[in-house]
Amino acid sequence: MALKAIIHKATVNFSDLDRNLYADHTITLARHPSETEERMMMRLLAYVLNAPENNDKGTLEFGKDMWEADEPALIQLDLTGLTEHWIDLGQPEEKRLVRSCGRARKVSVFSFSNSTAAWWASVAEKMARVTNLHVWQFQPKDTQALAALADKNMDLQITLQDELLFVGAGDRSVELTPTRLCGA
Repeated sequence: MALKAIIHKATVNFSDLDRNLYADHTITLARHPSETEERMMMRLLAYVLNAPENNDKGTLEFGKDMWEADEPALIQLDLTGLTEHWIDLGQPEEKRLVRSCGRARKVSVFSFSNSTAAWWASVAEKMARVTNLHVWQFQPKDTQALAALADKNMDLQITLQDELLFVGAGDRSVELTPTRLCGA
């Protein structure tokens, strides 16, 4: 018997103080049996940080990357069906990065492994000509602390200020400091 996905529900109050952007999200996440809570929470964080202010350029949706290898973790299609934003988690291969940058107007990668620096060093030179790629590195100790906030029903407050992220859940909180490796 195959294991089923675990459903998580999150109510998120997001405040981006740098851009004066405020949003509330009600999100349902299906965590694949092979997906860790850390990765699921990074998917949630990537969604909140990249959700468009309005649906003029389409909506951001969770992808099928855990089920289909060629799919992103999150994807935003414009109203004509073209890929506006492709979001991957982890350390995609160079070939995948090139292909996704050719398919989408914007590509973002959120990496949260101890080996991120070595991975990026191996692909950075080859990706130097690509102008639509944005790569962020999160420290594993921070993302592991973020994973500790995971619950089947979450009420989260996420604040972005001066490129620092604060994630709170009741009396628990985590501070994350993403490092931009590529992109403006």
